[in-house]
Amino acid sequence: MAQINLKGMGVALITPFKENGSIDFNALARLIEFQIQNGTDYLVVLGTTAETPTLSKEEKEEIKHFVVERVKERIPIVLGLGGNNTADVVQHLKEDDLIGIDAILSIVPYYNKPSQEGIYQHYKAIAQASRLPIILYNVPGRTGVNMTAETTLRIAKDFKNVVAIKEASGNITQMDDIIKNKPVDFEVISGDDGITFPLITLGAIGVISVIGNAFPKEFSRMVRLALAGDFQNSLQIHHRFTELFELLFVDGNPAGVKSILHVMGYIDNQLRLPLVPTRITTFEKIRQVLRELNILC
Repeated sequence: MAQINLKGMGVALITPFKENGSIDFNALARLIEFQIQNGTDYLVVLGTTAETPTLSKEEKEEIKHFVVERVKERIPIVLGLGGNNTADVVQHLKEDDLIGIDAILSIVPYYNKPSQEGIYQHYKAIAQASRLPIILYNVPGRTGVNMTAETTLRIAKDFKNVVAIKEASGNITQMDDIIKNKPVDFEVISGDDGITFPLITLGAIGVISVIGNAFPKEFSRMVRLALAGDFQNSLQIHHRFTELFELLFVDGNPAGVKSILHVMGYIDNQLRLPLVPTRITTFEKIRQVLRELNILC
């Protein structure tokens, strides 16, 4: 099994759309270069931030191949590949073209609300089917069920190709429990920009970021400083973005970060229903914070 270095800042890449609703591949190409040139350590493609539930099977394939071709192995690529139908996920892992993909990010099954044993068996089937390293993704705010530290550690110890977890439970005690008791070769990644700094101080190795779409240079620097033990300077950057962390998610993700990228001139401010752009009131608050940060005039 190939190895992947997940240390640092991964970015959960958005999907830019044109006004007619189609995918804006020119904008996507600009965003990819923007990420690579500004310190992003790896890209996460077709995650929740990509509005994946609104993409067709054909569109997902197009995006995957487009990103692989554009990146040209300059940084690793993690592919979002999960679901609440275990057999379907396994089939994709066995049959899909995964050339150019370095690891899989697979979400805890959503809506079904499986038991902890059900979650374990789901990941067991995925681990046995995957030729690539697997990153678990725990986000109970979206899935409706929390994967406990006990279940995470059980999976990590039983399956060597499960190499990390993106933890977005919001429960620092749970995350610390995983970090404290995990196998040496299993890593914890923050799934929430706002708690990345404190989680790194506890032993996490970085973040899969939303805000990094718009601020890869600044946020990757914060992560690197924290990983190097320069907590004072890292904390200063963290505090600069504290208000933005909250504003980005007031009207749902990725509405907030798309509004920023639109102001920066990278994309049209388009989302696919049922998601809609940020409210004008939220948008004006975001613009004000950006002005205070000297990011906008």
